[in-house]
Amino acid sequence: MNTVLSRANSLFAFSLSVMAALTFGCFITTAFKDRRVPVRVHVSKVMLKNVDDFTGPRERSDLGFITFDLSADLQPIFDWNVKQLFLYLSAEYATKSNALNQVVLWDKIVLRGENPKLNLRDMKSKYFFFDDGNGLRANKNITLTLSWNVVPNAGILPLVVGSGQVSLPFPDMYETTKSY
Repeated sequence: MNTVLSRANSLFAFSLSVMAALTFGCFITTAFKDRRVPVRVHVSKVMLKNVDDFTGPRERSDLGFITFDLSADLQPIFDWNVKQLFLYLSAEYATKSNALNQVVLWDKIVLRGENPKLNLRDMKSKYFFFDDGNGLRANKNITLTLSWNVVPNAGILPLVVGSGQVSLPFPDMYETTKSY
């Protein structure tokens, strides 16, 4: 009655159960770990331009440019259940038309085995800091925050906000560009 096929099926089912238990063990040993680390963000230059917005008739919108320094030691986050980190620097601010605006300015992927200590100087935003109106001009409370997604081998993808953020004011005047 115990054919080769039924024995192979039993062996496969047992192996699958053991692998599932090991995967769950890998997940549960790191599920409740605090993955926050101190982050230092320093903004060295802020520039604001008023550019054409081609979504409406004769509309102009704000375009911000930020130069920043970023430092963090991400080594305590890495353990046996972390494949990589997806880091991103975001800006949050309020305007008259929206209570909460969020814009991703910069991102980076840090793989296991790479240098987890960030010490970046004079970085420019990777993506446009574009407001759909004039909400950046004279805005006194724009908050920059470094956050990351932990990509595990097994388990959930936690979203972590770094402990350390900076609030900065934007200028009252627009930079003018010269046309040649």
